[in-house]
Amino acid sequence: MMTQNDRRAGILLPVFSLPSPYGIGTFGKEAYEFADHLKKAGQAFWQILPIGPTGYGDSPYQSFSTYAGNPYFIDPDMLKQEELLTEEDISAFEWGSAPNYIDYGLLYKNRYPLLEKAFSRFRPGAEYKSFLEKEEPWLLDYTRYMNKKDGRGESFYCFVQYEFFKQWFALKKYVNSLGIRIIGDLPIYVAMDSADVMADKRLFQFAADGKPLAVAGCPPDPFAADGQLWGNPLYDWDYHEKTGFQWWICRLRHCFRLYDVVRIDHFRGIDEYYAIPYDSTSARIGMWKKGPGMELLNALKQAVGDMPVIAEDLGFLTPSVEKLVKDSGFPGMKVLEFSFDSRDDAKDLPDTWRRNAVAYTGTHDNQTIKSWFTELTEQDQAYAADYLKKTVPEVIAEDYVYTFIRVTMNSAADTAVIPLHDYKRLGSEARINVPATCGGNWRWRFTNTIFCDNVWNEILAVTTESGRTVRRG
Repeated sequence: MMTQNDRRAGILLPVFSLPSPYGIGTFGKEAYEFADHLKKAGQAFWQILPIGPTGYGDSPYQSFSTYAGNPYFIDPDMLKQEELLTEEDISAFEWGSAPNYIDYGLLYKNRYPLLEKAFSRFRPGAEYKSFLEKEEPWLLDYTRYMNKKDGRGESFYCFVQYEFFKQWFALKKYVNSLGIRIIGDLPIYVAMDSADVMADKRLFQFAADGKPLAVAGCPPDPFAADGQLWGNPLYDWDYHEKTGFQWWICRLRHCFRLYDVVRIDHFRGIDEYYAIPYDSTSARIGMWKKGPGMELLNALKQAVGDMPVIAEDLGFLTPSVEKLVKDSGFPGMKVLEFSFDSRDDAKDLPDTWRRNAVAYTGTHDNQTIKSWFTELTEQDQAYAADYLKKTVPEVIAEDYVYTFIRVTMNSAADTAVIPLHDYKRLGSEARINVPATCGGNWRWRFTNTIFCDNVWNEILAVTTESGRTVRRG
């Protein structure tokens, strides 16, 4: 991912959490302004969450397509610049009254009619025709699937994807021109309700009657006492092996067009995957089964070439998972919030973190640092305070969020990524997701005030202190 002498930093901020007047973050001017601030603050990476179209529950990890883009991220002002929308068109719709929260119901009601107005004025040209040719066949699978769901027409969804990727690649080009790389997120599984499943069920474990044999999830852990029942279809790895893993090769190639670095979510599923019976109502009932391991990774490396990948290796890890991460050569993840469990015999304190790793205060699945520390048990609070050589009252009395950010940034890990909500000292109101829950997640977003306060000077200061500032020519 980088040379041995490089130490880099980045910020985690989902696209949907960007400020915007249109109810959700977009690829508009606020995204470009955010990139400018990343550069000023010495950052090397902008980490985002998956940017695919979302369905029930609004989770970016349950997308209608592993290839397509989320129509909500298309910026209306940019469509206005193309003379596909007018100011009157845009102002005729409501986008939500709560400045810090996304109203997905309102977005679903109003965003598509606005895009249909833009489509009615669209006149295809050579660039559009080239896009259609380049993105086939996934685009045909997706547009047929979406038209079957809501009847808006395959041509409409081709137009939507054209506008999405035009705006995304323009933004990515600008971000890269500032010397900043984008870390994208690849969910290991696809959604049951997706164009991917409709296009080829042979890729997945389905019975002859069309029902899944088992579904994905994970067993009980500190996140969820009953485990997590994700409900995704499981891969038929024997079939993938017979095809030379071509579906995965195509998927990774697409990802490396979209992003500079790819984080593979639930990386341990490549070693072993947790299979839950299809009719089960709880993830307590399930069993681990063998995955493709290095056979898949070797096939990908041979076909795709250099793969800057982050392996999400969090949670309970078996020796075989640890070996897979090591053999892959990919950096794993270290999360400060997981370091201070007083019951854990296998201590993973920040001063033990290896260099080939990406360190975080927390991820999108974690509580913010501000609320995390106050919600710890007394024993864990004391354990964390002792690590800082302080008492619990002393920790609480100081700016402990910044203290834990400094611990993360000053670790040996080559890369450190801090969620913007931690730099902003936000509490549980800004939490992105609570695992094993449906509803109320993926909603937090910032207002334009993030561009006006002193936090960016502080980010630059801690980045410089930890030796992670990018030296740009």
